[in-house]
Amino acid sequence: MQRAEDRLTLAAFAAAALFAGGNAVGVRFSNRELDPLWGAALRFGAASLLLLALMAVRRMPFPRGRALAGAVVFGILNFGVTFALAYYALVRIHAGFGQTILALTPLATLLLAVAQGLERFRAAAAVGTLLATAGVAVISRAPLSGDVPLPSFLAILGSMLCFAQATVLVRRLPTVHPVTMNAVGMTAASVLLFAGSAAAGDAWRLPDRPATWWALAYLVVAGSVLTFVLYLYVVHRWDASRAAYVFVVVPVVTLVLSAWLDDEPLTASLLLGTPLILAGVYVGALRRRTPARP
Repeated sequence: MQRAEDRLTLAAFAAAALFAGGNAVGVRFSNRELDPLWGAALRFGAASLLLLALMAVRRMPFPRGRALAGAVVFGILNFGVTFALAYYALVRIHAGFGQTILALTPLATLLLAVAQGLERFRAAAAVGTLLATAGVAVISRAPLSGDVPLPSFLAILGSMLCFAQATVLVRRLPTVHPVTMNAVGMTAASVLLFAGSAAAGDAWRLPDRPATWWALAYLVVAGSVLTFVLYLYVVHRWDASRAAYVFVVVPVVTLVLSAWLDDEPLTASLLLGTPLILAGVYVGALRRRTPARP
């Protein structure tokens, strides 16, 4: 029974990474017609309505008290603040540099979990994160030196830290079904994103191009609902730092999908960086651990 649950969790981890890998491609298509914050608000607004409808159909109870407050804070961190900061940062910095910073999420998650008394520091997790981050830097050809605006750097760093803290937060809260947690969280984040879009002066209009509609549909169903429901399923069964390795698999999936759908050329850097990423994920997340002696 335990092995079956382990296989199911591993399958959910792989599926979350696959669906999340398509997000960057979907956002790229969406941003060609829609203002970024408006596109993000539409995405999470529609996703929250879909999840709330699923809750109603399945008659799932609405959280109360500490569970409700935790779901709201999780949503604001994981969807609202994180994506607002990321969209701001990517206006000024290269996507490769942003991917490299986000690949540090497992290490940041581990350090935050240790600081908050949820996990013990594991050298394997730190080594795995550094291997995976090096692989992401290779495949994305991230400009690790050069003129990077300080506000943009702080924004992408803050986005990464919000992702990490949101993952740790889930482990501290009362257990809530992943569908319910995301429904409440995305609803709260949508309010924040709509307000940010209004403050930024975005044009609130629906897409005209079929490609934008298809991209938005993907971002809502696969990139938001399925990705984050599966991700929370993994977080509830693995340590927070282990589950966060989803973030280092995503760039590989993104590059392959972008080459297929958006004619982005595949280069030798993908062949060089992917083994480093896979080695890092194995060392930090998938390798069977030896039980500690009493």
